[in-house]
Amino acid sequence: MTTSSLGTRPYTCGLTDLGHGSYAWLQPDGGWGWSNAGLICDGEESLLVDTLFDTRLTEDMLKAMRDAQPVAADNIGVVVNTHSNGDHCNGNSCVPKAKVVASNAAIAEMAHESPQMMANLIEQAPKMGDLGEFFLHCFGKFDFAGVDRRLPDVGFDGAMDLTVGDKAVQLRQTAPAHTAGDVLVYVPEDRTVFTGDILFIEGHPIIWAGPVANWIAACDEMLAMDIETVVPGHGPITDKRGVRAVREYLVYIDSQARPRFDAGMSPLEACLDIDFSDYDSWGDGERIAVNVSTLFKHYAGDDSPNDVTKLFGLMAEVHKRGSH
Repeated sequence: MTTSSLGTRPYTCGLTDLGHGSYAWLQPDGGWGWSNAGLICDGEESLLVDTLFDTRLTEDMLKAMRDAQPVAADNIGVVVNTHSNGDHCNGNSCVPKAKVVASNAAIAEMAHESPQMMANLIEQAPKMGDLGEFFLHCFGKFDFAGVDRRLPDVGFDGAMDLTVGDKAVQLRQTAPAHTAGDVLVYVPEDRTVFTGDILFIEGHPIIWAGPVANWIAACDEMLAMDIETVVPGHGPITDKRGVRAVREYLVYIDSQARPRFDAGMSPLEACLDIDFSDYDSWGDGERIAVNVSTLFKHYAGDDSPNDVTKLFGLMAEVHKRGSH
């Protein structure tokens, strides 16, 4: 168990009972690939919010959920993938009877995020120098070769209303922000929201898509909700304090990146120059390289696809320097 200044419950690996028939599955320390998931139950029905990065992790989670809710968790009718990153959808095939739902933008992105590609990169990593070393640091503990990828069955744009038993569940698309297809899963009756990677609690968020204004707006949307329990995509369970902390981070990095872009700095120069001392306790500080790079692209009006290999190279450089 770890302690957290923004957490509202013990940050313990495994299943946490949120009350009202809902659960969170937590994977400390919440770093690269160690994502959270959720189960919403009512009567004999249930909905699963996200699967995990590989088959073994997902099967272990599902077993714990069936132990806690033998009937409902054995009858998962819907899986919601909050976005396209594999640590939130690679385990979809472990729930073969469920309908899988995601935003249409997330489904489009999933077509380009193959587990087999990740398995190949893991195999090649020892020959890739610093970049390979960093890639193994991030993803070397996961079994991508064993993933039987299953894409969502149903897509939507904007919003979608579901029910679990008699309980209303609202899907709200907030993207593009972290990715092109982010979705919040809001349970009004339980005053609970599962945020996917719109929230990284006590870890640096990563702006793969942006614009940052959309992500800030997503935080404002959550702050306007009647909620007391917030389950992030990574990190400990929190409340509106965690939402505010992520919002403040995004506002800060935007305010710091813009003048450095205007001064002609490179993204690497800028991210090494920005003072992140207030976030020294947050994990995965190398992600600032992606965040600054994405912001610089938007400032320049560049809407071309990200060069992910280049971005990982920048993160590897920041990680190696150990400057943040």
